[in-house]
Amino acid sequence: MTDLTINGARHSVDVPAEMPLLWVLRDVLGMTGTKFGCGIAQCGACTVHLGGVAVRSCQLAVGDVGPQAITTIEGVGATPEGARIQKAWLDLEVIQCGYCQPGQILSAAALLAANPAPDDAAIDAAMAGNLCRCGTYVRIREGIKHAARS
Repeated sequence: MTDLTINGARHSVDVPAEMPLLWVLRDVLGMTGTKFGCGIAQCGACTVHLGGVAVRSCQLAVGDVGPQAITTIEGVGATPEGARIQKAWLDLEVIQCGYCQPGQILSAAALLAANPAPDDAAIDAAMAGNLCRCGTYVRIREGIKHAARS
Protein backbone atom coordinates (compact mmCIF):
# COMPACT_ATOMS: atom_id res chain seq x y z
CA MET A 1 0.00 0.00 0.00
CA THR A 2 1.13 3.51 -0.83
CA ASP A 3 -0.18 6.44 1.20
CA LEU A 4 -0.64 9.73 -0.64
CA THR A 5 -1.86 13.17 0.41
CA ILE A 6 -3.77 14.65 -2.51
CA ASN A 7 -5.52 18.01 -2.24
CA GLY A 8 -5.34 17.75 1.54
CA ALA A 9 -6.95 14.29 1.77
CA ARG A 10 -5.18 11.02 2.56
CA HIS A 11 -5.48 8.15 0.09
CA SER A 12 -4.11 4.62 0.34
CA VAL A 13 -3.62 2.87 -2.98
CA ASP A 14 -2.55 -0.69 -3.72
CA VAL A 15 -0.55 -0.20 -6.90
CA PRO A 16 2.95 -1.08 -8.11
CA ALA A 17 5.56 1.47 -6.98
CA GLU A 18 6.60 2.08 -10.60
CA MET A 19 3.07 3.04 -11.74
CA PRO A 20 3.03 6.66 -12.97
CA LEU A 21 1.23 9.04 -10.63
CA LEU A 22 -0.94 10.15 -13.57
CA TRP A 23 -2.57 6.71 -13.81
CA VAL A 24 -3.03 6.48 -10.04
CA LEU A 25 -4.84 9.81 -10.09
CA ARG A 26 -6.98 9.08 -13.15
CA ASP A 27 -7.60 5.33 -13.14
CA VAL A 28 -7.34 4.37 -9.48
CA LEU A 29 -8.70 7.47 -7.73
CA GLY A 30 -10.99 8.81 -10.48
CA MET A 31 -9.41 12.29 -10.49
CA THR A 32 -9.68 12.88 -14.21
CA GLY A 33 -8.85 16.59 -14.24
CA THR A 34 -5.17 15.81 -14.73
CA LYS A 35 -4.82 14.98 -18.43
CA PHE A 36 -2.74 12.52 -20.41
CA GLY A 37 -0.98 14.28 -23.26
CA CYS A 38 2.23 12.77 -24.53
CA GLY A 39 3.34 10.29 -21.86
CA ILE A 40 6.97 11.48 -22.07
CA ALA A 41 6.84 14.65 -19.91
CA GLN A 42 7.09 16.99 -22.90
CA CYS A 43 3.63 18.60 -23.21
CA GLY A 44 2.71 19.52 -19.62
CA ALA A 45 -0.92 18.33 -19.76
CA CYS A 46 -0.29 16.04 -16.77
CA THR A 47 1.26 18.72 -14.52
CA VAL A 48 0.53 18.53 -10.80
CA HIS A 49 2.24 20.06 -7.78
CA LEU A 50 4.45 17.87 -5.64
CA GLY A 51 5.42 19.73 -2.50
CA GLY A 52 4.44 22.96 -4.28
CA VAL A 53 6.64 22.33 -7.32
CA ALA A 54 5.15 21.73 -10.79
CA VAL A 55 6.01 18.19 -11.97
CA ARG A 56 4.91 15.93 -14.81
CA SER A 57 2.83 13.11 -13.35
CA CYS A 58 3.12 10.89 -16.45
CA GLN A 59 6.79 10.18 -15.67
CA LEU A 60 6.69 10.34 -11.86
CA ALA A 61 6.48 6.88 -10.29
CA VAL A 62 4.04 6.80 -7.40
CA GLY A 63 6.74 5.11 -5.32
CA ASP A 64 8.91 8.23 -5.71
CA VAL A 65 6.30 10.62 -4.29
CA GLY A 66 7.08 9.89 -0.66
CA PRO A 67 5.41 12.06 1.99
CA GLN A 68 5.17 15.17 -0.20
CA ALA A 69 1.72 16.66 -0.71
CA ILE A 70 0.19 16.46 -4.19
CA THR A 71 -2.08 19.17 -5.57
CA THR A 72 -4.11 18.55 -8.72
CA ILE A 73 -6.39 20.79 -10.76
CA GLU A 74 -9.23 19.64 -8.51
CA GLY A 75 -7.50 21.22 -5.49
CA VAL A 76 -5.39 24.09 -6.80
CA GLY A 77 -8.23 26.58 -6.36
CA ALA A 78 -7.85 26.18 -2.60
CA THR A 79 -4.39 27.81 -2.80
CA PRO A 80 -4.11 31.59 -3.03
CA GLU A 81 -2.16 31.46 -6.29
CA GLY A 82 -4.42 28.82 -7.81
CA ALA A 83 -7.54 30.80 -6.96
CA ARG A 84 -6.05 33.95 -8.54
CA ILE A 85 -5.01 32.06 -11.67
CA GLN A 86 -8.42 30.43 -12.07
CA LYS A 87 -10.17 33.79 -11.65
CA ALA A 88 -7.83 35.43 -14.18
CA TRP A 89 -8.47 32.59 -16.65
CA LEU A 90 -12.20 33.27 -16.39
CA ASP A 91 -11.89 37.06 -16.38
CA LEU A 92 -9.78 37.07 -19.55
CA GLU A 93 -11.38 34.03 -21.22
CA VAL A 94 -7.97 32.39 -21.58
CA ILE A 95 -9.32 28.93 -22.39
CA GLN A 96 -10.06 27.81 -25.92
CA CYS A 97 -10.49 24.00 -26.14
CA GLY A 98 -9.38 23.56 -22.53
CA TYR A 99 -7.52 20.23 -22.77
CA CYS A 100 -4.12 21.61 -21.76
CA GLN A 101 -5.48 24.06 -19.22
CA PRO A 102 -5.16 21.93 -16.06
CA GLY A 103 -1.42 21.72 -16.70
CA GLN A 104 -1.20 25.38 -17.69
CA ILE A 105 -3.01 26.45 -14.51
CA LEU A 106 -0.83 24.27 -12.26
CA SER A 107 2.37 25.57 -13.87
CA ALA A 108 1.15 29.17 -13.61
CA ALA A 109 0.18 28.74 -9.95
CA ALA A 110 3.62 27.29 -9.13
CA LEU A 111 5.22 30.24 -10.92
CA LEU A 112 3.25 32.79 -8.89
CA ALA A 113 4.03 30.97 -5.64
CA ALA A 114 7.75 31.20 -6.43
CA ASN A 115 7.68 34.62 -8.14
CA PRO A 116 4.70 36.85 -7.27
CA ALA A 117 5.58 39.45 -9.94
CA PRO A 118 7.03 37.61 -12.94
CA ASP A 119 8.11 39.48 -16.06
CA ASP A 120 7.59 38.10 -19.58
CA ALA A 121 10.90 36.21 -19.54
CA ALA A 122 10.05 34.50 -16.23
CA ILE A 123 6.58 33.60 -17.48
CA ASP A 124 7.95 32.22 -20.74
CA ALA A 125 10.58 30.17 -18.90
CA ALA A 126 8.09 28.73 -16.40
CA MET A 127 5.50 27.92 -19.05
CA ALA A 128 7.88 26.64 -21.75
CA GLY A 129 7.10 22.99 -20.97
CA ASN A 130 3.35 23.43 -21.42
CA LEU A 131 2.09 23.08 -24.97
CA CYS A 132 -1.22 24.47 -26.23
CA ARG A 133 -2.40 23.15 -29.58
CA CYS A 134 -4.87 26.03 -29.82
CA GLY A 135 -2.06 28.59 -29.48
CA THR A 136 -3.46 30.56 -26.54
CA TYR A 137 0.03 31.50 -25.33
CA VAL A 138 -0.60 35.26 -25.46
CA ARG A 139 -3.81 34.88 -23.43
CA ILE A 140 -2.04 32.57 -20.96
CA ARG A 141 0.73 35.16 -20.43
CA GLU A 142 -1.86 37.91 -19.95
CA GLY A 143 -3.78 35.71 -17.52
CA ILE A 144 -0.66 35.19 -15.42
CA LYS A 145 0.05 38.94 -15.40
CA HIS A 146 -3.57 39.64 -14.44
CA ALA A 147 -3.36 37.13 -11.57
CA ALA A 148 -0.06 38.62 -10.41
CA ARG A 149 -1.69 42.06 -10.15
CA SER A 150 -4.69 40.69 -8.20
